[in-house]
Amino acid sequence: MRSKFDEQLVTLNNALIAMAEVVEKAISDTNEALINQDVKLAEKIIASDDEIDNREEEIEDLCLKLILRQQPVASDLRLVSSILKMITDLERIGDHATDISEITLLLSDKKYITKLEHIPQMAEATMKMVTSSIDAFVKRDLDLAYQVISYDDVVDDLFITVRDELIDMINKNSANGDQAIDLIMIAKYFERIGDHATNIAEWVVFSLTGIHKHKI
Repeated sequence: MRSKFDEQLVTLNNALIAMAEVVEKAISDTNEALINQDVKLAEKIIASDDEIDNREEEIEDLCLKLILRQQPVASDLRLVSSILKMITDLERIGDHATDISEITLLLSDKKYITKLEHIPQMAEATMKMVTSSIDAFVKRDLDLAYQVISYDDVVDDLFITVRDELIDMINKNSANGDQAIDLIMIAKYFERIGDHATNIAEWVVFSLTGIHKHKI
């Protein structure tokens, strides 16, 4: 009975890793489309959101079947319930990649009012957070999960830098207003991606310790 449960957990882990890889690529492609004002790539990202949604549904179905058929208890149930939470955050990250790509399309025929420097840094940081949070889950690495949670400060600081620079540009020239607001929104979406990666890491902590930050 236990061996069957373990086999299903392996299947579940593999499905989670595969979903995370699709999400990581969406973040990477979103960043590339934004920097290069690549309309085709932005449209591809928007279209690929359905794949992320479908993967979420498949994993959710696997989790529910495992709970109903195997009736896991204690740490095993905590593990499966944590996966259910993680895939929700991964799906929302995919949504934010789509949100950014939609703004990229709006800006595709306009010259950027400033060199994109800190926003791509935010994208790289959030990709690192997503990858590390999933690695922490797969490896059952509590220290790595805590590192992801702490690293969210890097993304938050970059967002503040982007926001302040763009607000200053608006104050100096109101003609920059519309695009500056769009770029602030893009930075905010990347900041939210960091928050979701943090959530995933917090669910890793919960799966290993039974303690969740917001339940203390």
